[in-house]
Amino acid sequence: MGAGAEVMHQVVPLLEAPYHRCVVKSVEVIEEVVAVAPTPVQLASPKAVVEVAVEVSDLKLKRSIAESSVSAEPLQFVPSIRSGSFADIGPRRDMEDEHIRIDDLSAHLGSLLMFSAPSAFYGVFDGHGGSDAAAYMKNHAMKLFFEDAAFPQTSQEDEMFAESVEDSVRKAFLRADLALSDDSVINRSSGTTALTALVLGRQLLVANAGDCRAVLCRKGVAVEMSKDHRPTYDAERQRVIASGGYIEDGYLNGVLSVTRALGDWDMKLPHGSPSPLIAEPEIYWTTLTEDDEFLIIGCDGIWDVMTSQHAVSTVRRGLRRHDDPERCARELAMEAKRLKTFDNLTVIVVCFVSELGGGSVPLEPAASNSRLRCCKSLSPEALSKLRRWLDSDE
Repeated sequence: MGAGAEVMHQVVPLLEAPYHRCVVKSVEVIEEVVAVAPTPVQLASPKAVVEVAVEVSDLKLKRSIAESSVSAEPLQFVPSIRSGSFADIGPRRDMEDEHIRIDDLSAHLGSLLMFSAPSAFYGVFDGHGGSDAAAYMKNHAMKLFFEDAAFPQTSQEDEMFAESVEDSVRKAFLRADLALSDDSVINRSSGTTALTALVLGRQLLVANAGDCRAVLCRKGVAVEMSKDHRPTYDAERQRVIASGGYIEDGYLNGVLSVTRALGDWDMKLPHGSPSPLIAEPEIYWTTLTEDDEFLIIGCDGIWDVMTSQHAVSTVRRGLRRHDDPERCARELAMEAKRLKTFDNLTVIVVCFVSELGGGSVPLEPAASNSRLRCCKSLSPEALSKLRRWLDSDE
């Protein structure tokens, strides 16, 4: 049977009827009628070639439905985007985190750029050495990533387009790093990690420089969409040493707990020179499907005290209970506080399905021979009456 076609089984009363032919919405329907109902049976618009048999005692009504241009491919999943966020100072004296959350990027930018639908953009910036660098990124992210950038535009999502988008995002990170150096107001010892997530149609791109993390929930399983750029990450350790840096007590050059960041120009070599501390992001792509329920983006204050799977399970449980991503973001931050985090807390939860408890989680079909059973206990008075009735019947 072709995908999308609907088969109807219906018992109808019988009347004698001749052959007849009709055309509905450019679809030719040839009916060989052995018996029909007084009221004609209406079929949904066909999506593929299909035979429908309605059994009436020993008789059959057969329909052969054909459509000249029919696609047998199933409809592609389209993300239904909604999000929530929460930020808390935690046990720190100062709040150095910033974030941005845009569920409809096309509407936000107006006619400036054209994107596949849906389109969304998110960012978490975890500052250090003061809040200057993180605040700068929040205030200038749209300009750096889209308005001043030659961001690619196309209606077709192919490999060439993906490479162009990746290149544009990478250049935006480097452009932001240089902008922090050129801004005389920003302290040169101020820096920030940065993680951005861009949704274009069914494509999700995550770019990361630092130790923020993005985790995708795929049917309840945590799928990490970024790597923590810390000296304990072996690939980063090797890169740092190869570029002339060193690791001391778990810190880059004995000072910084991350190996990639924007800003921190007191630790970076002059423009164009190789440096142990870099702003180059690592980029990860994935094509979203109906199995992808939501994305968590969080600063290291979350991941210092819980695993990616713990976070996914906590958010998933909350969505099943109240279906509110904003509330889930807060609950996740409060869980991190309960687990004694020692940092600022910022969380964004981005949902890709309209309702987690709905179509994304199929219900198991009931067994054909299953029975409903209702068990009730009798009161002492009813039990006494039943015994008397049974005794009298004997």
